[in-house]
Amino acid sequence: MAEQSGQGSRASGGSGRRTGTSTGGAAALPESLNVRVDLPPAPVREVPDDEVAVAIDDVAVDPVGVGSGGPITRSIEVVASGGGYVGSARRDAGPYSALIAADAAPTRRDVRRADTGATPVIAEVATVDGPAEAPETSESLTADRLIDLNRTTRPAPQGGFNRFLYEATLHLVNRGDSAKVLAHRAMNERIGRRFEGSARFVPVLTRKGGVGKTTVTTLLGMALADARDDRVIAIDANPDRGTLAERVDRQTRETVRDVVAKAGTIGGYTDFSGFVSRDETRLDILASDTDPHLSEAFDSEDYEVVAALAAQYYSIVLTDCGTGIVHSVMRATIERADSIVIVSGGSVDEARLASETLTWLEANGYGDLVRNAVVAINLATQGTHLVKVDEIEAHFASRVREIVRIPYDPQLAAGSVVRWTALRQVTRDAARELAALVVEGLPVEREH
Repeated sequence: MAEQSGQGSRASGGSGRRTGTSTGGAAALPESLNVRVDLPPAPVREVPDDEVAVAIDDVAVDPVGVGSGGPITRSIEVVASGGGYVGSARRDAGPYSALIAADAAPTRRDVRRADTGATPVIAEVATVDGPAEAPETSESLTADRLIDLNRTTRPAPQGGFNRFLYEATLHLVNRGDSAKVLAHRAMNERIGRRFEGSARFVPVLTRKGGVGKTTVTTLLGMALADARDDRVIAIDANPDRGTLAERVDRQTRETVRDVVAKAGTIGGYTDFSGFVSRDETRLDILASDTDPHLSEAFDSEDYEVVAALAAQYYSIVLTDCGTGIVHSVMRATIERADSIVIVSGGSVDEARLASETLTWLEANGYGDLVRNAVVAINLATQGTHLVKVDEIEAHFASRVREIVRIPYDPQLAAGSVVRWTALRQVTRDAARELAALVVEGLPVEREH
C-alpha cells in the first residue's frame, strides 16, 4: 500500500495527522476519513392497487352548515388492514368504495384490527343530505307519457265542435278533445284512484235530521260509481227507517235485516247482489228495515255483520247514518270510518248542529276524522237564501279539510228517485267534486 504523505483529506475544516507506521512498514491510515459516494437515483415506487382504491383526491370542499339544505361533511374512519381496508363486506375497485361503505354502515366506524394496533385515518367526505328517489312502478308507464301524439295517434275527439270538424274533414283534422272534455277526464282520474287492501268506509252523518244526509249519500255514491271501475255500495244504517233505497228503482225488498239473518248462506258477490238494488251508475244500495217496530233491533253487532260482508265485495262502503249520534250503530260506523262526510244545511241551526257534531267527535277521540272530514253544505234547505253561506263555509274551513256546496236541484227537492243523467250539470259537477275530495282523503294502502 502506498504511503500517504502530506496533508490528509479535508473534512469539516480540519486536517488529518500521522499516527505512525505499521509493522510491515506501510504508512499508517489517518484517524478519520471522509469519502463522498455518488449513488444512482432512487427507484420510483409503484403504488399498490389496494392503496389506489382508497386514495382521496385533493378536491376542495366548500363546507355548508347543517340544515342549510346543501351537502354536509361527516368524519369517517378508514382503518389499514394488511392487503386492504377494513369496513366493508367486500373489496371494490372503485376509488371511493371503502369510504362509501363506511358511510353507509356507521356502526362500523370503530372497527379495529385485533392483531395489530392500526391507527385509523380520519377522512372528510362530502355527502348529500336527503333520501334517494324511489324507483318508478309499472303504472307510471302510461300511454299519455309514452306515445307521441300526432294526427294519427291522437284519439278521436269525444264531442263538440272538434268532433264535428274531425268527421267533416274525413279524419284529416284532429284537434283532440276540448278543454271541457279534458277536465272531465281529469276528474274521473281523481275519483277513480285505486286502493290496495280491504274496503274503505265513509259514513255520512250529522246530528240533525232533514238536512239532506240521504240526498248527499245518493249523490256521492252515484258520482263514485259512475267514474270508478270497481264496486261501490251505500248502506242505509238509519235505525229510524231510512229512505235511501227510495232514491233508486228498487229491484228487491231485501234489507239489512235479511243480510244478517242469511249471512251464513252468502258465499260470494252473486249471493250478496240479491240483497241490493242497482241504479244506472252501478251504485248498489242496501235498504234499511221498513217496519218501524223492528228498526231499533238493528244494533252495532248487526252492522258489523253487514259491514264485514260488504268489505269482501266492495272497494268503497258509504253509510247513511241516522240522527242518533250516541246510538250503537253510529259508534260501530265511526269505528270503521276511514273518512267522514258531515252534512250541513244553509240555516243557522243546521250549521250549528253540524259544527256540534264535529265537537262531539273531537271530544270522543276522533279528532283525526274531523281534520280529514269533508263538509257538504246542502243549499236546498230552508233559510239558505237568508244566511251568509260564505260565513258558514269559513267556519268549517277552520275545522275540516274541505267544503263542497251542493246546489239546489228540482229533482233532488222532489225527494223521490234520482236519475243521475237528469240532474243539472252544476249538481253533477258538485257531486263529482265531493267524490274526488273524499277519495283523496282515503288511505291508498292498507295491510289487511
